[in-house]
Amino acid sequence: ITRYQVTGKLPEPLLENLRAALTQNTIREIDHEPMEKSAGWTSFESPFKPDFESSPLIYGTHMIFSMRIDKKKVPGKVLAKQVNMETARRLQKSDRKTLSKAEKTQLKDEVLHRLLLRMPATPNIYDVVWDYEGQSLWFFSNLKAANEELEALFAKTFKQSIIRMFPYTMADMSCGLSGPEKDALVNLARMTH
Repeated sequence: ITRYQVTGKLPEPLLENLRAALTQNTIREIDHEPMEKSAGWTSFESPFKPDFESSPLIYGTHMIFSMRIDKKKVPGKVLAKQVNMETARRLQKSDRKTLSKAEKTQLKDEVLHRLLLRMPATPNIYDVVWDYEGQSLWFFSNLKAANEELEALFAKTFKQSIIRMFPYTMADMSCGLSGPEKDALVNLARMTH
């Protein structure tokens, strides 16, 4: 779990604005599209069929939803095989010995496009619990790429930033440190990295 501090608040009415923001940035399905990645929000209870209208989002002072990242990865050897087969077919059809560099690039892009259209995306789901009153957010992943995606998507969706809470940021934000104490904390943080 990664803990964050949320820097602002949503405008009232809270539930309607939360639903609208999540709906506007819902995960886009890419199974039948030539995209390699899609990231967005989904509902906690039905992550493969996002529904923010009928899914409960608020439990007491906590908001619960999920972030989903779908990825497609064409194995390099599969792409190379398909490109080689298509190159041979085109060369045979045109009675030429080689393709130009531009033709090779275009051919590779076309083959990749076709493969991505046929390939299903692999979904990764990460739950989010937002303590609205306490302005804390818990993200159920420590993966660097997932955390970076969350930070960008959260800022885009809610027009607020979130601060990752490490022991040093927690001490800095919660202990009311003086200037010299903050300098000592920064020096201590540098020495441990």
